Amino acid sequence: MKLYFEEYQYPIELLKDNLGDGISLSYHNGTANIPYVGYYYNSKINDVVFILPKVFISENGLAFNEYKPEEIIDLSPDNNPLKVKANDEVVFELSVWLYQAIHHFYERKQNSTIASDVQLQNVRPIGEKNSKTIIEIILALRDFHKKHKNLFTYVALVNSSGNNKIHWTKTMSKVQPTLQDGNPYYMDFRNKNKVINYDEELISLFYSVLNYLSKSYSFKYQQVSGFTILKPNRIQSLIDSCKGTRWLKKIRRNYFTDELVELWNLLYVFFERAELIASGKSYHEKLLVSNFNLVFEDMIDLLVSDDRKDLPEELYKQQDGKLVDHIYKDKSLIDDSNNIYFIGDSKYYKETTEYGKNSIYKQFTYAKNVVQYNINVFNNKDTDKMKGCRYRDSLTEGYNITPNFFIRGKMDFDNPKNHEMKLHKDNIFERHNEHFFNRLFDRDTLFLQSYDINFMYVVTSYVNNSEDVSVKKSIQTMF
Repeated sequence: MKLYFEEYQYPIELLKDNLGDGISLSYHNGTANIPYVGYYYNSKINDVVFILPKVFISENGLAFNEYKPEEIIDLSPDNNPLKVKANDEVVFELSVWLYQAIHHFYERKQNSTIASDVQLQNVRPIGEKNSKTIIEIILALRDFHKKHKNLFTYVALVNSSGNNKIHWTKTMSKVQPTLQDGNPYYMDFRNKNKVINYDEELISLFYSVLNYLSKSYSFKYQQVSGFTILKPNRIQSLIDSCKGTRWLKKIRRNYFTDELVELWNLLYVFFERAELIASGKSYHEKLLVSNFNLVFEDMIDLLVSDDRKDLPEELYKQQDGKLVDHIYKDKSLIDDSNNIYFIGDSKYYKETTEYGKNSIYKQFTYAKNVVQYNINVFNNKDTDKMKGCRYRDSLTEGYNITPNFFIRGKMDFDNPKNHEMKLHKDNIFERHNEHFFNRLFDRDTLFLQSYDINFMYVVTSYVNNSEDVSVKKSIQTMF
């Protein structure tokens, strides 16, 4: 498995062999960077390449705030710094979460206008629309293991029961005893014959495949004892000789329960794909996205924004051509019996990048446009559009406070796999726009805040429960 980071400047010789012609590079003064995030299978080196977002590079230029990106590209050698510190498994877990997030984005946006801004490259294996990539096969195998541990334990217990009991009838008829003081003593025994158990055969092959994959992709799994495990080189031999699929075809008719039939199908798909790759035939898998900031924006939007169908289009597609990233209704800060609009702008930046003047100015303009829209609605007495939101009353003299904020993804470098909800206000950053210093309800009095949110929480939520209303409401409550 090979590991790179988006937009990091690598010496060209560290990129060419691993990436081949499958990924376009951006060159600069003898170095090059990869302007994509995602996954790529390079058949020339028979290995997968993961490209992680630049937020995994800290402000000191180190991956995970600890490693030089050039020194952790190849995860196979035991002297890779990630392996030395037993952090190599973290890479695979993070990579598959991002793979699933990009795939989710691809499914949501492939037919939308955003495709012109994001270069989505999704090449399915063998050109089949519904076929699975190698990563998806691995995820399916791991998911099956997670859901069926009790089945494996049950089969192991049933198979081991009675196997070591002495078969006395056979022992007395086949073994010559030793007589001492008139009593027979048997120095050898016959055990009960063990019948071939096809359930055990399939599960042993399954654990052997998991073990083989865990060595290649650096992930852990918990094995149920009682099953024979084939060594990785034996699984590789089955792949290279195409005997894996032949073995499975031979034992197919021995399985009838739904779980074991499902397991047989998963293993057959794995061996079929692995044998195709080993055959040397042209093979490509790719799930890459440029402008990852737009993917991050979509993640945040599903976490915090109201459904656009429930909002007037003029609020997020403003008349001056500006497009609001995130907007939702919540209780007014002055009178909680009425709702107002909260406006957010997601920023996918490196740790060292500050908000530019243009971004700050645009964010104030978003708020002014929202306020003006609501005043126009009030002046026109458009009762349908006024429903649920009120910006003019006797207290505020016409203008309500419109909460306005930036939200930026931030990695928890102390625990990269952590995907707990963490939202921190940036107390250093706060911008005001005002006409009169002490007149809160003047139209020009606007406040802009900034928040950092756990990047991996955003990713995992997008994959798992991006449509969960309770999650969305809890985040809105934090703001």
